[in-house]
Amino acid sequence: MAVSLCFMQIQDWQLPIGVQALCTTRLGGVSLHPYDSLNLGDHVQDDPAHVAANRNILKEQLHGARPVFLKQVHGTQVMHLDLQTIDGTVADACYTQTPKLACTIMVADCMPILLTDLGGTAVAAVHAGWRGLAYGVIENTVETLCQQGGVSPHNLLVWLGPCIGPSAFEVGAEVREIFLKADANSGRWFKPLSSQPGKYLADLPALARERLRSLGVLSVAGNDGGGAWCTVQQSSRFFSYRRDGVTGRFAACIWRTR
Repeated sequence: MAVSLCFMQIQDWQLPIGVQALCTTRLGGVSLHPYDSLNLGDHVQDDPAHVAANRNILKEQLHGARPVFLKQVHGTQVMHLDLQTIDGTVADACYTQTPKLACTIMVADCMPILLTDLGGTAVAAVHAGWRGLAYGVIENTVETLCQQGGVSPHNLLVWLGPCIGPSAFEVGAEVREIFLKADANSGRWFKPLSSQPGKYLADLPALARERLRSLGVLSVAGNDGGGAWCTVQQSSRFFSYRRDGVTGRFAACIWRTR
């Protein structure tokens, strides 16, 4: 559904009628280096006028929907969006049943996750870095979406967006231990680094898929851990905090059209 290089084509995800989604890249905006060029983050010291212009570029692709930009804090809170919700609301996940209101997540290595149900009655978006993932942001979002929408997890449709890949995401033993305490089987998604004892390469998309499977979610599309999805490797397409330090943010959005 992309219309230019500014946006990824979400080709592998069959959405219900009345629901649309998109994911931006770093291309097609007005910001200057090191935020070049479609930086949507207003918290990274980019020129505010450039950020505003970039957000307008995004809005033009939402067919009348309004994106709500959260203040993400690597937590697990899920915010219900309505017409009164303002940008900067603190949360790391959001959901809505209100048409023309786009659940929006900004990232630069963490994984954006988009959700809806088979009937398209509600939509949700999640900011899933390792902290949020480990402490339950996916579980909180699935529970909220199912309760509010009156659906079961096996009726959900989920898409995993670009993030730091399993060949680049280096973590310490303490991160692995946090995941192991929640699920002993998650250890298989941490590859020891022989050159650095106590360090591991973590597979964030696989960890997310495992959490979703354990909740009963059957339909998960998108990021399979391949290099094309890796924000660190794809420097011309995506922002990456781990790679660049000072950089911009791209976004994933999902909304009901009616």
